[in-house]
Amino acid sequence: MQRRFIDYLIISLKGIAMGAADAVPGVSGGTIAFISGIYEELINTISNVNLSLFKTLFSKGIKAFWKQANGNFLVALLLGIIVSFVSFMRLAKYLLENHPVLIWSFFFGLIIASIYFVGKQITKWTVAVFIALIIGACIAFYITTLPALATNDNSFYLFFAGAIAICAMILPGISGSFILIILGAYKTLSDALHDFDIKKIIIFTTGALVGLLSFSHILKWLFKHYHNITLAILTGFIFGSLNKIWPWKKTQTWHTNSKGIKTPLLEKSISPFSFEGDNLLLFSIGLMAIGFLLIIVLEKLGSKKQ
Repeated sequence: MQRRFIDYLIISLKGIAMGAADAVPGVSGGTIAFISGIYEELINTISNVNLSLFKTLFSKGIKAFWKQANGNFLVALLLGIIVSFVSFMRLAKYLLENHPVLIWSFFFGLIIASIYFVGKQITKWTVAVFIALIIGACIAFYITTLPALATNDNSFYLFFAGAIAICAMILPGISGSFILIILGAYKTLSDALHDFDIKKIIIFTTGALVGLLSFSHILKWLFKHYHNITLAILTGFIFGSLNKIWPWKKTQTWHTNSKGIKTPLLEKSISPFSFEGDNLLLFSIGLMAIGFLLIIVLEKLGSKKQ
């Protein structure tokens, strides 16, 4: 089916939503892609970047190459992701520092709805599917309990962090930004974006491209041969990630940087009634409802396009 300009505009808007989600440590852009109905097209498009694609370029020309690469889709999506990620990263940093309970409440509602919409795409529930769901949830939960490593700005390490984080970014439930925090590369990347450090941005981007092209082939194969089990693992990932985005936390250990600024290092989820300070319970419930409804809207848009 031939896409119109409005279709590509909607894809860019979905990219904006993905970029905004990936800018928040704990939320996955892959979840947004899945719910909005573009996940499998995205994985297939990325995995099609191989030698045969470049053979097409030299033998049949740019037009055939662009069509095989699904170029219009990629450009529309990446434009939305990049604009959103770069601009929203600063806003996310401000909100997490000044209004953490409110921003986490919004995303908690968003993720709760995501679990239902991803899980309902499993066509047949078997013992293997249930086990895959539990394994996925346990892995994601364990990742959310890991303490962050010290900040590392070594070039090779930044390349490695980019490759690992991008894999997480395209997996529903596992946040690429949170993986960067665990690896100790989140601050390095956010500083590089803020200071327009071209060298570090290129190193990270190169690592991300290598990781993306490699991992997309694995995902494509899993969807083709183990569709329900793969969906179950992804649903488990989303469920297990809820621990990270629970709005009410108690900080157990702190990290103090070279400027003497303290940031939470290891946090524990607690009841809103045990929270020190204003738990903002009514506002939080309202934002959870907004996040939940946003996913319903995205899912409706995705199902119409499918």
